[in-house]
Amino acid sequence: MKNNNLTYEKSGVNINAADNFVKFISNISTKNKGNKKFKNIGDFSSISNIPKNIKQPKIVASTDGVGTKIEIANMLKKYNTIGIDLVAMCVNDLIVQGAKPLLFLDYISINKIDLKKLKSIIRGIVKGCKISDCELVGGETAEMPGTYKKDKFDIAGFSVGVVDEKKVLNKKKIKKNNLILGIPSSGIH
Repeated sequence: MKNNNLTYEKSGVNINAADNFVKFISNISTKNKGNKKFKNIGDFSSISNIPKNIKQPKIVASTDGVGTKIEIANMLKKYNTIGIDLVAMCVNDLIVQGAKPLLFLDYISINKIDLKKLKSIIRGIVKGCKISDCELVGGETAEMPGTYKKDKFDIAGFSVGVVDEKKVLNKKKIKKNNLILGIPSSGIH
């Protein structure tokens, strides 16, 4: 049974807006610094190299979101820092195990494509990746009409890092009289 009345457009999904957003991300991403041969943004998955200078590489992965910080971003209508926080939430979980962040992927779900808002979020993600010295290699943007209230959205991230097996940090290595460093917050955390 063929029904030509069912289209993405009629369901409220704007494929052209999503394609334009992917092109924007590809142009501002961290430019595949370790993968000159591959241009990953826009494909179904990404390809990255494992650094060759690590003798016994162990892959470390983390996923996280920003929780209620989204509500603060919505109240302030300020979206350029929420992406930095997203990267930090994921990458910090790698660093505390001694890993060097390699790559980051994002997931944004939104009621309707709002290019101004999405570009601001992605600029923050790219900035967070640059601060963390990792590469934005892709992600997913899901336009889901009716799922979120007007102007609402959610974001999540996934990061991958690498650490030499002998340099993995864990709680067994923490001893009495170790030095603990406190780093001031860059914002609301």
